[in-house]
Amino acid sequence: MRTIKRAAALGALAALTVTLSACGGMDGEAGGATPSAPAAPAAPMTSAPAAAAAADGVTTNADVFGPACSQLPQGDEPGSLNSMGPQPVATAASTNPLLSTLVTAVGQVDGLADTLNSQEAITVFAPYNGAFDEVKAALGDQAFTELLGNQEQLGGLLSYHVVPKRYDAAGLVEAATVTELAGGDVTIGGTPEAPTVTDGMGNTANVLCGNIPTENATVFVIDKVLMPAG
Repeated sequence: MRTIKRAAALGALAALTVTLSACGGMDGEAGGATPSAPAAPAAPMTSAPAAAAAADGVTTNADVFGPACSQLPQGDEPGSLNSMGPQPVATAASTNPLLSTLVTAVGQVDGLADTLNSQEAITVFAPYNGAFDEVKAALGDQAFTELLGNQEQLGGLLSYHVVPKRYDAAGLVEAATVTELAGGDVTIGGTPEAPTVTDGMGNTANVLCGNIPTENATVFVIDKVLMPAG
């Protein structure tokens, strides 16, 4: 698999990091927009994840949890759990209504979707659309468009959301720290029922819908774009 080295990723993302920090970061401090998490359903769509971690990180529909899961299409509709489960992760994400901006971004990096689809076992932290809206508001329309057009910078940013090992929620919490494809680490906190993901800049993302199974990945929809230390 194409390796994106930590130094290159950090260098390419330096301007973005400074801009977001100047706007109050992405953790809800003054000056930064805080995305509103989708409203929780009146009743959980599926059961909470089991306390014990799966050895291989593979989940089922029964393990999916989170307040935004109710926004997924139901039954066998495109973007539903039944539809996404048998598909490789990039293909599965392409029909998920919470991830349309992420899918567009992945499509801007040549070969990235195919690379993600070809992996045997990965974990993906997938920022929902509102997380990218927050970045766009901080950067401005022109800078955000330039980010989407810069394959090196965008590839480094997106690769910081992929762990080259498959985890379920309990496994992530047990691991406490995981290393991303881009080379930086993220810290996992909370509980298997409500894990959090803290990036290299100290910003903490919440899981909106977690333990989503795809053919080759377990996906966690999160409410912030993760940033490496820099």
